[in-house]
Amino acid sequence: MNTFVLYLLLLKATATSFSGLASLPVIRNDLVVQRQVLTDRELNTAVAVGRLGPGPLGLYVVSVGYFVAGAPGAIAGYLAMVTPAFTIVLLLRLLGRRAESARLKQAVRFILLAAAGLIAASTIPLARDAVTGWIPLVIAAASFVALAFTRIDTAWVIVAAALAGLMGASSGW
Repeated sequence: MNTFVLYLLLLKATATSFSGLASLPVIRNDLVVQRQVLTDRELNTAVAVGRLGPGPLGLYVVSVGYFVAGAPGAIAGYLAMVTPAFTIVLLLRLLGRRAESARLKQAVRFILLAAAGLIAASTIPLARDAVTGWIPLVIAAASFVALAFTRIDTAWVIVAAALAGLMGASSGW
C-alpha cells in the first residue's frame, strides 16, 4: 500500500475521533474490511502493543502503520496521530475565546456519543477474533464485570487476566 494513502486513511481515522480508540472502527473498516491489507488479528495485536506502555491511547495507530507498510508505515501512523492535535492547537490559537461557545461544546458532546457507538460496533468483530475458547471468554467477562461494577484499577485487572492466561496456558486449558 502507498505510504501517503496509508497516512491519509489513518489521518481520516484520527481526525474524526476524540479519544484514542475511537478511531478503531474507521481503521478497521478502511484497512481490514475494504482494502484487506490488515487482518483482525493484526489489528488486535496493534491495539495490544499500543496499550502495553504508557502514553496516549491512540498510539496503536503507529503499530497499525507498521503492520501495513513497515517502518515507513509506522512513520505515517505517527504523523497521522499527531497531525490533528497540532491542527487543533493552531485552530484554538486562531479562534481564541470564540472556541468556548455553547454550540461547539454541544457538537463535541454529540461527536463523543457517536464515537462511543462506533467503538461498540467495532468491538464485536475484534472480540470474535480474540476470544477463541471458554477461558478467554471467562477472562473477558470477569474483566468487564470488574471494571464496570467496581472501582478496581485497570492495571490490576490486566495483571489478573495475564496471570489467568498464563495459568491456563501452562495447565493446557
